[in-house]
Amino acid sequence: AGTESDNTAIKGTLAAAPDKRKIITTRVEHPAVLTVCRELENHGYTIVELPVDSYGRLDLAELEKQIDDDTALVTIMYANNETGVIFQIDKIAELVTDRGVVFHTDAVQAVGKIPLNLSKSNIDLLSLSGHKLHAPKGVGALYVRKGTRLSPFMLGGHQEAGRRAGTENVPGIIGLGKACELAAKNIEEKNEKVKHLRDKLENTILQQCPDSMLNGDKDNRLPNTSNLSFEYIEGEAILLMLDKFGICASSGSACTSGSLEPSHV
Repeated sequence: AGTESDNTAIKGTLAAAPDKRKIITTRVEHPAVLTVCRELENHGYTIVELPVDSYGRLDLAELEKQIDDDTALVTIMYANNETGVIFQIDKIAELVTDRGVVFHTDAVQAVGKIPLNLSKSNIDLLSLSGHKLHAPKGVGALYVRKGTRLSPFMLGGHQEAGRRAGTENVPGIIGLGKACELAAKNIEEKNEKVKHLRDKLENTILQQCPDSMLNGDKDNRLPNTSNLSFEYIEGEAILLMLDKFGICASSGSACTSGSLEPSHV
Protein backbone atom coordinates (compact mmCIF):
# COMPACT_ATOMS: atom_id res chain seq x y z
CA ALA A 1 0.00 0.00 0.00
CA GLY A 2 2.68 2.46 0.99
CA THR A 3 4.88 1.06 -1.76
CA GLU A 4 2.23 1.71 -4.41
CA SER A 5 1.71 5.21 -3.04
CA ASP A 6 5.45 5.96 -3.28
CA ASN A 7 5.64 4.50 -6.79
CA THR A 8 2.64 6.53 -7.91
CA ALA A 9 4.07 9.75 -6.50
CA ILE A 10 7.50 9.29 -8.06
CA LYS A 11 6.56 7.89 -11.47
CA GLY A 12 3.46 10.05 -11.78
CA THR A 13 5.48 13.21 -11.17
CA LEU A 14 8.12 12.24 -13.73
CA ALA A 15 5.48 11.40 -16.33
CA ALA A 16 3.94 14.84 -15.83
CA ALA A 17 7.34 16.54 -16.34
CA PRO A 18 9.01 14.62 -19.20
CA ASP A 19 11.55 17.37 -19.87
CA LYS A 20 13.14 17.04 -16.41
CA ARG A 21 15.43 14.12 -15.57
CA LYS A 22 16.72 14.61 -12.03
CA ILE A 23 15.46 13.25 -8.69
CA ILE A 24 16.87 14.15 -5.28
CA THR A 25 16.43 11.82 -2.32
CA THR A 26 18.45 10.55 0.67
CA ARG A 27 20.56 7.46 1.27
CA VAL A 28 18.37 6.37 4.19
CA GLU A 29 15.01 6.16 2.41
CA HIS A 30 12.77 3.11 2.59
CA PRO A 31 13.36 0.58 -0.24
CA ALA A 32 9.95 1.57 -1.65
CA VAL A 33 11.61 4.85 -2.66
CA LEU A 34 15.28 3.94 -3.11
CA THR A 35 14.63 0.89 -5.29
CA VAL A 36 12.37 2.89 -7.60
CA CYS A 37 14.90 5.71 -7.91
CA ARG A 38 17.78 3.33 -8.65
CA GLU A 39 15.70 1.57 -11.30
CA LEU A 40 14.92 4.94 -12.90
CA GLU A 41 18.65 5.59 -13.05
CA ASN A 42 18.82 2.69 -15.52
CA HIS A 43 16.40 4.64 -17.71
CA GLY A 44 18.49 7.77 -17.97
CA TYR A 45 17.43 9.70 -14.87
CA THR A 46 19.99 11.38 -12.62
CA ILE A 47 19.53 10.31 -9.00
CA VAL A 48 21.16 12.28 -6.18
CA GLU A 49 21.21 10.42 -2.85
CA LEU A 50 22.03 12.91 -0.11
CA PRO A 51 23.89 11.64 2.97
CA VAL A 52 22.88 12.22 6.58
CA ASP A 53 25.18 12.95 9.51
CA SER A 54 25.98 10.55 12.37
CA TYR A 55 22.71 11.52 14.05
CA GLY A 56 20.65 10.81 10.94
CA ARG A 57 20.07 14.49 10.12
CA LEU A 58 20.00 16.02 6.64
CA ASP A 59 22.05 19.08 5.65
CA LEU A 60 19.50 21.49 4.14
CA ALA A 61 22.23 23.64 2.59
CA GLU A 62 23.46 20.62 0.61
CA LEU A 63 19.90 19.88 -0.51
CA GLU A 64 19.43 23.44 -1.72
CA LYS A 65 22.73 23.30 -3.60
CA GLN A 66 21.64 20.18 -5.51
CA ILE A 67 18.34 21.63 -6.80
CA ASP A 68 18.61 22.90 -10.38
CA ASP A 69 16.44 23.51 -13.46
CA ASP A 70 16.53 19.80 -14.38
CA THR A 71 15.13 18.66 -11.02
CA ALA A 72 11.67 17.12 -11.36
CA LEU A 73 11.19 15.81 -7.83
CA VAL A 74 12.60 15.82 -4.33
CA THR A 75 11.45 12.86 -2.23
CA ILE A 76 12.48 12.70 1.43
CA MET A 77 10.92 10.61 4.18
CA TYR A 78 9.07 12.28 7.05
CA ALA A 79 10.63 10.01 9.66
CA ASN A 80 13.08 7.15 9.28
CA ASN A 81 11.65 3.67 9.69
CA GLU A 82 14.72 2.31 11.51
CA THR A 83 16.04 5.14 13.68
CA GLY A 84 12.80 7.10 14.06
CA VAL A 85 14.66 10.35 13.29
CA ILE A 86 12.20 13.04 12.16
CA PHE A 87 13.31 15.21 9.25
CA GLN A 88 12.63 18.96 9.07
CA ILE A 89 9.89 18.32 6.54
CA ASP A 90 8.12 21.68 6.72
CA LYS A 91 11.39 23.54 6.12
CA ILE A 92 12.39 21.11 3.38
CA ALA A 93 9.00 21.39 1.64
CA GLU A 94 9.18 25.18 1.69
CA LEU A 95 12.75 25.19 0.38
CA VAL A 96 11.91 22.79 -2.47
CA THR A 97 8.58 24.25 -3.59
CA ASP A 98 9.99 27.79 -3.52
CA ARG A 99 12.32 26.59 -6.29
CA GLY A 100 9.34 25.35 -8.32
CA VAL A 101 10.09 21.66 -7.73
CA VAL A 102 7.55 19.03 -6.65
CA PHE A 103 8.10 17.69 -3.12
CA HIS A 104 7.05 14.21 -1.99
CA THR A 105 7.42 12.70 1.47
CA ASP A 106 7.06 9.08 2.51
CA ALA A 107 5.19 9.58 5.79
CA VAL A 108 4.37 5.92 6.38
CA GLN A 109 6.18 5.90 9.73
CA ALA A 110 4.92 9.30 10.87
CA VAL A 111 1.15 9.14 10.27
CA GLY A 112 -0.59 8.12 13.47
CA LYS A 113 2.57 8.65 15.52
CA ILE A 114 2.92 12.44 15.47
CA PRO A 115 0.43 15.23 14.60
CA LEU A 116 0.40 16.28 10.93
CA ASN A 117 -1.36 19.33 9.48
CA LEU A 118 -1.24 19.44 5.69
CA SER A 119 -3.45 22.53 5.43
CA LYS A 120 -0.48 24.63 6.58
CA SER A 121 2.21 22.73 4.70
CA ASN A 122 4.01 23.08 1.36
CA ILE A 123 4.05 19.29 0.88
CA ASP A 124 2.84 18.41 -2.63
CA LEU A 125 2.60 14.63 -2.21
CA LEU A 126 2.45 12.49 0.93
CA SER A 127 2.34 8.70 1.15
CA LEU A 128 0.87 6.68 4.01
CA SER A 129 0.12 3.02 4.71
CA GLY A 130 -2.83 1.61 6.66
CA HIS A 131 -1.17 -1.25 8.51
CA LYS A 132 1.11 1.15 10.37
CA LEU A 133 -1.90 2.50 12.28
CA HIS A 134 -3.97 -0.68 12.66
CA ALA A 135 -6.01 -0.32 9.46
CA PRO A 136 -6.45 -3.39 7.21
CA LYS A 137 -3.25 -4.54 5.52
CA GLY A 138 -2.82 -3.71 1.86
CA VAL A 139 -4.50 -0.30 1.90
CA GLY A 140 -2.76 3.05 1.67
CA ALA A 141 -3.25 6.57 0.43
CA LEU A 142 -1.51 9.32 -1.50
CA TYR A 143 -2.25 12.92 -0.57
CA VAL A 144 -2.02 15.19 -3.62
CA ARG A 145 -2.02 18.93 -3.00
CA LYS A 146 -4.44 20.83 -5.22
CA GLY A 147 -2.69 22.00 -8.38
CA THR A 148 0.09 19.39 -8.26
CA ARG A 149 0.72 17.85 -11.68
CA LEU A 150 0.58 14.06 -11.43
CA SER A 151 -0.01 11.56 -14.23
CA PRO A 152 -1.93 8.37 -13.30
CA PHE A 153 0.28 5.38 -12.48
CA MET A 154 -2.40 2.76 -13.25
CA LEU A 155 -4.56 3.11 -16.36
CA GLY A 156 -7.97 1.65 -17.16
CA GLY A 157 -11.16 3.00 -15.66
CA HIS A 158 -11.83 6.44 -14.22
CA GLN A 159 -11.97 5.48 -10.55
CA GLU A 160 -10.71 7.91 -7.91
CA ALA A 161 -11.17 10.91 -10.22
CA GLY A 162 -8.89 9.33 -12.81
CA ARG A 163 -5.98 9.10 -10.37
CA ARG A 164 -5.95 5.29 -10.03
CA ALA A 165 -7.77 2.82 -12.27
CA GLY A 166 -9.33 -0.30 -10.78
CA THR A 167 -12.20 -1.19 -8.47
CA GLU A 168 -11.85 0.58 -5.15
CA ASN A 169 -11.19 -1.45 -2.00
CA VAL A 170 -14.14 0.03 -0.11
CA PRO A 171 -13.70 -1.92 3.18
CA GLY A 172 -10.01 -1.03 3.22
CA ILE A 173 -10.71 2.64 2.51
CA ILE A 174 -13.30 2.83 5.30
CA GLY A 175 -10.95 1.00 7.65
CA LEU A 176 -8.10 3.40 6.90
CA GLY A 177 -10.34 6.40 7.48
CA LYS A 178 -11.49 5.05 10.83
CA ALA A 179 -7.93 4.14 11.84
CA CYS A 180 -6.77 7.70 11.11
CA GLU A 181 -9.66 9.07 13.15
CA LEU A 182 -8.79 6.86 16.14
CA ALA A 183 -5.05 7.52 15.85
CA ALA A 184 -5.63 11.28 16.02
CA LYS A 185 -7.53 11.05 19.31
CA ASN A 186 -5.42 12.00 22.35
CA ILE A 187 -2.27 11.59 20.25
CA GLU A 188 -0.14 13.80 22.49
CA GLU A 189 -1.20 11.90 25.61
CA LYS A 190 -0.51 8.53 23.97
CA ASN A 191 2.86 9.75 22.72
CA GLU A 192 3.97 10.74 26.21
CA LYS A 193 3.08 7.30 27.55
CA VAL A 194 4.89 5.46 24.76
CA LYS A 195 7.89 7.80 24.98
CA HIS A 196 8.18 7.11 28.72
CA LEU A 197 8.20 3.35 28.13
CA ARG A 198 10.73 3.70 25.30
CA ASP A 199 13.10 5.77 27.43
CA LYS A 200 12.79 3.34 30.33
CA LEU A 201 13.69 0.43 28.05
CA GLU A 202 16.63 2.29 26.50
CA ASN A 203 18.05 3.50 29.79
CA THR A 204 17.90 0.02 31.30
CA ILE A 205 19.66 -1.56 28.31
CA LEU A 206 22.35 1.13 28.15
CA GLN A 207 23.02 0.77 31.89
CA GLN A 208 23.09 -3.02 31.90
CA CYS A 209 25.00 -3.49 28.62
CA PRO A 210 28.20 -1.40 28.60
CA ASP A 211 28.92 -2.17 24.93
CA SER A 212 25.58 -0.85 23.68
CA MET A 213 24.84 2.51 22.08
CA LEU A 214 21.83 4.52 20.94
CA ASN A 215 21.72 5.49 17.25
CA GLY A 216 20.15 8.61 15.77
CA ASP A 217 18.98 11.98 17.03
CA LYS A 218 17.88 11.30 20.60
CA ASP A 219 15.83 14.49 20.90
CA ASN A 220 14.12 14.54 17.50
CA ARG A 221 12.58 11.15 16.77
CA LEU A 222 9.34 9.22 16.86
CA PRO A 223 8.12 8.31 20.35
CA ASN A 224 7.73 4.62 19.50
CA THR A 225 11.10 3.97 17.86
CA SER A 226 14.43 2.99 19.39
CA ASN A 227 17.58 1.99 17.52
CA LEU A 228 20.40 0.39 19.50
CA SER A 229 23.67 -1.25 18.50
CA PHE A 230 25.55 -3.93 20.43
CA GLU A 231 29.28 -4.43 19.93
CA TYR A 232 31.01 -7.81 19.83
CA ILE A 233 27.84 -9.85 19.21
CA GLU A 234 25.82 -10.81 16.14
CA GLY A 235 22.13 -10.07 15.80
CA GLU A 236 21.20 -13.74 15.41
CA ALA A 237 22.70 -14.56 18.82
CA ILE A 238 20.58 -11.85 20.43
CA LEU A 239 17.47 -13.17 18.67
CA LEU A 240 18.06 -16.69 20.01
CA MET A 241 18.42 -15.37 23.54
CA LEU A 242 15.28 -13.23 23.28
CA ASP A 243 13.34 -16.19 21.88
CA LYS A 244 14.18 -18.22 24.99
CA PHE A 245 12.49 -15.51 27.05
CA GLY A 246 9.40 -15.49 24.81
CA ILE A 247 10.20 -12.11 23.25
CA CYS A 248 9.32 -11.61 19.58
CA ALA A 249 12.12 -9.90 17.65
CA SER A 250 13.74 -9.67 14.23
CA SER A 251 17.18 -8.55 13.10
CA GLY A 252 15.94 -5.86 10.75
CA SER A 253 12.93 -4.10 9.31
CA ALA A 254 10.22 -6.18 7.61
CA CYS A 255 11.33 -5.07 4.15
CA THR A 256 14.84 -6.51 4.74
CA SER A 257 13.84 -9.60 6.72
CA GLY A 258 16.14 -12.51 5.94
CA SER A 259 18.89 -10.35 4.46
CA LEU A 260 22.43 -10.94 5.71
CA GLU A 261 23.55 -7.49 4.59
CA PRO A 262 23.89 -4.70 7.18
CA SER A 263 21.25 -1.98 7.16
CA HIS A 264 21.79 0.78 4.59
CA VAL A 265 20.61 3.23 7.26
